[in-house]
Amino acid sequence: MDNLNSVINVNVPTSIKEEATNLFNSLCLNMTTAINMFLVKSINEWGIPFEIKAPKPSMELLESIQEGENILSGKVDAKKYHNVKEMFAELDKEIEKDA
Repeated sequence: MDNLNSVINVNVPTSIKEEATNLFNSLCLNMTTAINMFLVKSINEWGIPFEIKAPKPSMELLESIQEGENILSGKVDAKKYHNVKEMFAELDKEIEKDA
């Protein structure tokens, strides 16, 4: 390996650094070696060595978002509750009715 003569400073959340350190230690690696492995792999593949993409929302999620937007815009009148206890009481009644 080439002589190491460059320093890279990276800011990451402490919890991420701790989890990564624990992971790398369990693989008998230190942070420097793991980062060097990532960089070499990136160079060899001439890109990020893993897929980066946004998760595709499910149809159910898209429909729920649309329903929420319709409620907020007033297109749909939604039942309102004063508190959670009232909401659960109403749900219990619906469950008993359906049973």
